[in-house]
Amino acid sequence: MSSDLLVDLHDDLGGDDSPSAALDQLKLVQDKQWPPDDPFSLSKSASDIKSLGGTSHLPWDDPFYDIARHQIVEVAGDDNFGRKVIVFNACRMPPQHQLDHHKLLMYLKQTLDKYVESDYTLIYFHHGLTSENKPSLSWLRDAYREFDRKYKKNIKALYIVHPTMLIRTILILFKPLISFKFGRKLNYINYLSELEEIVKCDQLVIPNRVREYDDKICLSLKPSVVPGPISPPHSPPLPFQQFGVPLSVLRHRAADSEGIPLVMRDTIGFLQENGLKTEGIFRRSANVSLVKDVKLKYNSGEEVSFSQLDDVHLAAVILKMFLRELPEPLLTYQLYNDIVNFHNVDTESQAERIRNMLMSLPEENYASLRFLIQFLAQVSAESEVNKMTNANLAVVFGPNLLWGQDASMTLSAIGPINNFTRILLDLHQKVFIQ
Repeated sequence: MSSDLLVDLHDDLGGDDSPSAALDQLKLVQDKQWPPDDPFSLSKSASDIKSLGGTSHLPWDDPFYDIARHQIVEVAGDDNFGRKVIVFNACRMPPQHQLDHHKLLMYLKQTLDKYVESDYTLIYFHHGLTSENKPSLSWLRDAYREFDRKYKKNIKALYIVHPTMLIRTILILFKPLISFKFGRKLNYINYLSELEEIVKCDQLVIPNRVREYDDKICLSLKPSVVPGPISPPHSPPLPFQQFGVPLSVLRHRAADSEGIPLVMRDTIGFLQENGLKTEGIFRRSANVSLVKDVKLKYNSGEEVSFSQLDDVHLAAVILKMFLRELPEPLLTYQLYNDIVNFHNVDTESQAERIRNMLMSLPEENYASLRFLIQFLAQVSAESEVNKMTNANLAVVFGPNLLWGQDASMTLSAIGPINNFTRILLDLHQKVFIQ
């Protein structure tokens, strides 16, 4: 089948033996006009984008500002298995003559450099790649070669959303270059609803063009095969449910006298005894089936023994997942603006300011946060062995402690949130005075 497809493609394009020529002649969309994406068109200035709620994520004088402002590459929290998610939006790539593709590659590498020491997931939204903005086949080949083992080792999955015949053909052309091990990490996602198995879609700022395209292809399906909604309707929590339940409710469900939830006590207790000297703690994913099984047991009221499971990374993933699935973040929406703007606070006043901010938290939130931060300080104290400094822990836990009610707010605020988390860890002894 693959060879027949390439023969047909070869004949249709005039028999040129060059794969680059073949790719250059492919028509990806019938309408060759360039449609603007969301509120971020190239004609808008940085101030216009900011006023519309967008962000380039970088200051204007950053060497990669001209790349970042297109928001082609985004960091979108964690997936359902505790792995950092990097998103690549093809529809946000401007026409070829308006984008330095080599610089885009360097910017992608710079972004990945912050996360490649941990397990991570890459999601590629293919819709919107047109004959005007597609990179050359030689650029794709160079890009694959540029990402050496350092980048490929910890990527656990590459999801291609809305794959077309073109992208499938390209992967066939690249098959001699792609290792078998890396090839097993490639996955096709036909509908956005399928992404819910991987990542909470409300974490992602999915471009409007992608959503509209998904709606269009879903409507074209027969009713019997139309995929379900991206976000299923909320149902009342189960009697023993631990995940996705407010801390105020969990306070009455096997929490201790201070209101520390069962999942946090179990995971942190196990990690304190067994994980403090584990290199890469909180940077590795766990067996997907085990993660689902442990979550189900907690929600069913069954006892979970991490000592019997004897897996440090499993306990670490469960802890992050529990925090991420809280209906409201541990640091609460009320503190969102104060935390995002915390960089304006003088260094000498930071500890007192944080103390005052945290005093507004509900009792169970404050107790759980203190319990968590004091544990993370223990992890950081062993950073020479486990490689998890306060800065590294902040990158991992920042997005799990606070997020915005709107996904685009969260993406633009990841840096400030992580910075606040690092400062909280640095000053924890002054903040949580016994």
